[in-house]
Amino acid sequence: MKDNNITLFDFDSDSDKKTNWRTESIINQDMFLEVLSKIEQLNENNKVKFEIQKIIEAIINPRKDSLGLLNISSNGDTAKVNKDILLEELNQIADSQNIERAKYYITRLKKSLTEVKTSKINDLNLNRWKEYDDILTESLWVLDKRDKSGAHNAGYWGNFIPQIPNQFLRRYTKQGEWVLDAFLGSGTTLIECKRLGRNGIGVELLPEVVEIANKNVSSEENKFNVKTEVITADSTELNFKQELEKRNIKFVQFLIMHPPYWNIIKFSNNKKDLSNARSVEEFLNLFGKVVDNTYDILDKGRYFAVVIGDKYSQGEWIPLAFYTMNEVLKRGYILKSTIIKNFEETKGKVNQKELWRYRALVGGFYIFKHEYIFLFKKVKK
Repeated sequence: MKDNNITLFDFDSDSDKKTNWRTESIINQDMFLEVLSKIEQLNENNKVKFEIQKIIEAIINPRKDSLGLLNISSNGDTAKVNKDILLEELNQIADSQNIERAKYYITRLKKSLTEVKTSKINDLNLNRWKEYDDILTESLWVLDKRDKSGAHNAGYWGNFIPQIPNQFLRRYTKQGEWVLDAFLGSGTTLIECKRLGRNGIGVELLPEVVEIANKNVSSEENKFNVKTEVITADSTELNFKQELEKRNIKFVQFLIMHPPYWNIIKFSNNKKDLSNARSVEEFLNLFGKVVDNTYDILDKGRYFAVVIGDKYSQGEWIPLAFYTMNEVLKRGYILKSTIIKNFEETKGKVNQKELWRYRALVGGFYIFKHEYIFLFKKVKK
């Protein structure tokens, strides 16, 4: 048993992943389950509390582990668990008012260590759902900083923050499934695909941006050996089904689009670029074509996210996001969620805070501090 030589960091003998003993515990799963099963046979609540308290003390201070719960050996299964969550579960058992409730919590804890329960659309283990505390489930996303780790960078004006595809890929896809980004930009979605073990295809109109995307994506480690590809094409005209068939892909399991916010940022002089649309009607027509072109390649029952913001022009707030949302709804999708995401500064306003505050006071409007993420579900073939 590891007793007098436990350090702050150690290694799980099964996974060789570094463990922080302040936040994680590596338990001998067989022994832990055996102890829980013995406690489960008790018929007096006070005895249950007493025995559970021994486990709590061992988790808090491994040097006092007299039960062998943290005895990690090569011939025993181990489980890495979040220490705070494990203690919360154990305390819930100890605080139970009656023996029936205590046994219910014991059974639930055993199940979380022995059974994996996932949905049809992701790999999240719902028996250990409390461990996914970094996955957002509320409709207001306040993200202070963009992820700049690895291949991610903010060098391309107009790319979205990596946390957006990261959240969606983890909640709405499984490892090995296919993701399509129809407005790829500098490659953010495909970088996240490589990190999370999803295959990804991105379509980008501008060759010079494709070059940036390929450089960014190729610099990210491909530890899951997934496939990613950038296609140089116009998403308003591309035959997506044909492109997938060339690659022996029948359907994708998640769609994501981050189109230009009309002409707020002029990305090029290309007439096919949505940022050069002559009117909001033309912008919506072009965007609608992309939705049409991708509809048949998304699996039924799967999800589609659109990241879009509004526009202020000539004294009028133009609800571009909601116009865009309606274009999707016209085509048979249902709306599952509307998410409001904050943003603090854009490249164009980073040194103009006071100027924009003055303009707002004079013009009687409010400065943009948010954008929208619409989540849709395909319910028809």
